[in-house]
Amino acid sequence: MKVAVGCDHAGFVLKNAVLDFLRAKGLEPLDFGAFSEEGGDDYPDVALKVARAVSSEEAACGVLMCGTGAGVSIAANKVSGVRAVPCHTAEMARLARAHNDVNVITLGGRVIKPEQVPDILEAWFSTSFEGGRHLQRLNKIAVAEKSTAICGNTLEGAGRTVIFDHPLVQHKVGIIRRKDTTVKQFRELLQEIAGLMVYEVTRSLPLTEIEVETPIAKTTVRTLAGKKLAIVPVLRAGLGMVDGILQIVPNAKVGHIGLYRDPETLNPVEYYCKLPQDIQERDVFVLDPMLATGGSAAAAISLIKKRGGKKVSLVCLIAAPEGIERVHKEHPDADIFIAALDSHLNDHGYIVPGLGDAGDRLFGTK
Repeated sequence: MKVAVGCDHAGFVLKNAVLDFLRAKGLEPLDFGAFSEEGGDDYPDVALKVARAVSSEEAACGVLMCGTGAGVSIAANKVSGVRAVPCHTAEMARLARAHNDVNVITLGGRVIKPEQVPDILEAWFSTSFEGGRHLQRLNKIAVAEKSTAICGNTLEGAGRTVIFDHPLVQHKVGIIRRKDTTVKQFRELLQEIAGLMVYEVTRSLPLTEIEVETPIAKTTVRTLAGKKLAIVPVLRAGLGMVDGILQIVPNAKVGHIGLYRDPETLNPVEYYCKLPQDIQERDVFVLDPMLATGGSAAAAISLIKKRGGKKVSLVCLIAAPEGIERVHKEHPDADIFIAALDSHLNDHGYIVPGLGDAGDRLFGTK
């Protein structure tokens, strides 16, 4: 197993102890420096090298050292997938692995002595991650790490989780959650929220310039460059989002996918799929108010891809970390747009705190 190792000048005194321990354990250290106690180096440089080696799986884990272990920890945690924590005792190292599944341990050359290194690293390497409630918490961190809160800025790229923080969206989500919200109010709010979200969902649509004549003079204006869109609600709750989006993009074609969740296995079962014939030419937005286990959403995206869809995104009202994780795992190229990220799923697969069953509340069937 390869272990990435790095330090700045203040952590150099510990590095030989770390390297000796790793070699004695039969592990292969990847030494990213520093190679002397002379100053002039900056701890973020080596910390980012080690963190990127761990994130890319070039190394299975990493050990970083600076004066206190804090600076390299801060820098390493900026890299996706890295969980770095300063550990100055064996107990801290054990708990960091058991509860946080730490993959980069950081040590302070001005806090601990070289002879303490073996006990700390032994505790870290010999402890297993406990999972359970701790995994649920790490999933939330992973979702937040991949998330981008929209504040009117232009964002590009695939496989994002975009959380809308616009005050109007958050206000209406707060109302729609209430158990005393009527069916009529629920329908109206769902359409309004979907309409507000579509502004940012379509932010990356390409524009072209054309010449028009105003009552005063000719001028050049920007217009959509003929991009074709399709919206595909997942029956039945997804239907509540359609009209709100069509009010903004009335030329979008509408497909439908019918899936229900098996109450025993919680797996999706397909019963209907009707898509525009030119689906392969369109940017497709799958609509489903609730992203719970992620099974139905992932299955809907798979159905669209099997029929030729290439660029598929998911638009939801409320999501759980478990659902986001599953969709990104099965469709790493899909963007997920949500109005709120909730805590977790309960034993029945419902989002907590959520808003209950969106389909029942939309159509008054419960």
